[in-house]
Amino acid sequence: MLSAVCYPTSVSRSLKAHLLLVFITFAWGATFVVIKEALAQVSPLVFNALRMTVALIALIIILHKPLKSMTRPAALGGLLVGVFLWLGYAFQTTGLHLTTPSKSAFITGLSVVLVPIIVAVSGRRVPNRWTLLGVVCAFFGLYLMTIPANEYFSLASINRGDLLTFACAVSFAFHIFTTGYMTQRHPFQQISVMQVATAAVLTTFIIPVEAPRLAWTNQVVFAVLFTGLVCTALAFTIQAWAQQFTPPTHTALIFALEPVFAALTSYVLLGERLGVRGTVGAILILGGILVSELRGSALEPDRNFETAIPSKH
Repeated sequence: MLSAVCYPTSVSRSLKAHLLLVFITFAWGATFVVIKEALAQVSPLVFNALRMTVALIALIIILHKPLKSMTRPAALGGLLVGVFLWLGYAFQTTGLHLTTPSKSAFITGLSVVLVPIIVAVSGRRVPNRWTLLGVVCAFFGLYLMTIPANEYFSLASINRGDLLTFACAVSFAFHIFTTGYMTQRHPFQQISVMQVATAAVLTTFIIPVEAPRLAWTNQVVFAVLFTGLVCTALAFTIQAWAQQFTPPTHTALIFALEPVFAALTSYVLLGERLGVRGTVGAILILGGILVSELRGSALEPDRNFETAIPSKH
């Protein structure tokens, strides 16, 4: 009788967790268009400073109790994770100002296939064949999306926004890796708040390197609140709860939908079209992510910590 009573609750939690993960993935995908539109009225670093400050205030309100027992190692761990989060946001938002939402989303998605490479290198071992196949597919897709037809590879031939977004993908890959490592050793609430605090402070500190501008339009206010409250503070909290009830492969599959949602949102709201070459590249990147995560991670059961992919938007 006891198992009969508990089973529906278990299923209900699992279904709720999956639906919530789809919701935050859609929110992250829609963020690319929201930010792209807002950048017409606000400079990238000013926008990031505002969104991270809003997210920090919200997280402190939500997670204030665990912060009272924060230790020095936890604070330092959160600071390290925050440095990579700061770099990822800085490169992504600045790059998005110079490229399209769809391209930015798919290139950012490369961070997922880069993580197992970092794990392999840190553990001094060779990635399995599925992981390598996923990486090759994703990078060939990146080539098709970023290098114009009839041009050879060179830095001059790459859109500067795409190049910055690739740097963002590398930064987020290290962010995923260090987040998984630190949250296995310290309370996730403390790491979440410390990383956002670090990103907020560092972003504010480097604002003078750009030409700061800000117009308090409804579009900018909505973008700041949406990305700060929904896509960072709320998403962190939802994800930490939901991944207790979803297998890592299900989470990876849901998160792989982020660039798809970004492309659909960009098409509906901005009329953006990738073209044949860009579409093939996007499919290869998405395919590479799925192969790497669903097949590659299946052969590496010790990769539990890195599957807790943190919010990127």
